[in-house]
Amino acid sequence: MSREVTLTRRVSFSSGHRYWRGDLSAVENKNLFGDWASPYNHGHNYILDVSTTGIVDVESAMVINIKTIDDILQERIVSRFDQKSINDEIEAFANVAPSLENLLQYFAYNLSDLPKEVQLTGLRLEEMPRLWGEWHARDPQMIQLTRTYEFAASHRLDAPGLSHEKNIELFGKCNNANGHGHNYVLEVTVAGVPDTNSGMVVDLGQLDQVVHAEIVDRYDHKNLNLDLPEFEGKNTTSELVALAIFDRLAPKTPARLARVRLWETARNMFEVVASS
Repeated sequence: MSREVTLTRRVSFSSGHRYWRGDLSAVENKNLFGDWASPYNHGHNYILDVSTTGIVDVESAMVINIKTIDDILQERIVSRFDQKSINDEIEAFANVAPSLENLLQYFAYNLSDLPKEVQLTGLRLEEMPRLWGEWHARDPQMIQLTRTYEFAASHRLDAPGLSHEKNIELFGKCNNANGHGHNYVLEVTVAGVPDTNSGMVVDLGQLDQVVHAEIVDRYDHKNLNLDLPEFEGKNTTSELVALAIFDRLAPKTPARLARVRLWETARNMFEVVASS
């Protein structure tokens, strides 16, 4: 039976852009683009992951030749954007905000006619290591935007309903009576249809305010077991902490909360996804 495989290819390019419309006043630009409003360019080293899906060819044992994908991405993306000012040198963005969201939709449109053996199924565009967007063919109007945050906190794994011996058996050194700590990394993903004027799913400044007020400022340099009432009498596993973070953020984020990922260490990540 034929089975599909997804090939993801990564390319990078460096571009400048600005959030500023010449037909608006400085105050209007500030209201539209927030802290990012400026008549002057700034730049990014963009990383673009392009995912294509198809049936493995019997003869070549490939979904598609990687060189074919590379040639397409070089022609349609890299050569057009690398070392360019997006607002000034890419016609499609002469009057359109060059946001992550709009760039993703532009790339999706320009890669929609790939060779017949594969289909474009996903894009991930990283503007900075702490900010990236995603586009998926299953819902092409929707863009997901992810922002990352950090906080340091301590905790002790100790299930109140279990005996001391059982807790030691289950959690080992993580049951240390004086606790232990982590430098947590929190990914917050919101989703929506980009605003036609700003090109954005969410005002990042507003999102930052909510996440800092509700999570980062509350959790940073705290003992989760002792300092936070939501964990009183509970075992502060990262599963439980991730769920608590999602539930606390969901009603307050300025765009629909789609996902949170909590990295406890570089090897342990816990994910909570919004119900469909």
